[in-house]
Amino acid sequence: MIKHIVLFKFKEDLPAGEKKSKMEDIKADLEALIGKVETLRKMEVGLNLNPNEEFDLSLISEFDNMEGLNAYAVHPEHVKAGAAIREILEKRACVDYEI
Repeated sequence: MIKHIVLFKFKEDLPAGEKKSKMEDIKADLEALIGKVETLRKMEVGLNLNPNEEFDLSLISEFDNMEGLNAYAVHPEHVKAGAAIREILEKRACVDYEI
């Protein structure tokens, strides 16, 4: 089993209301991938409530193996969700590990 953890930091110059709205939309888009991407076993998306931390949104997902994660990465629905993220993305960190 592969655990895929991604942290996203979004642009600071976005007005607070717009940033919050876009983050909620991104969360919904990512959660909608459950059931659409065959290799995705589990997903959890969280909006950071702690203003003292650097990252704004976390994504934790699980796949049977790296092939499943790679299939997820190129799945059209994931690519579509990723485009919305890239519009406001400043920084991204990722870790993939076996559990």
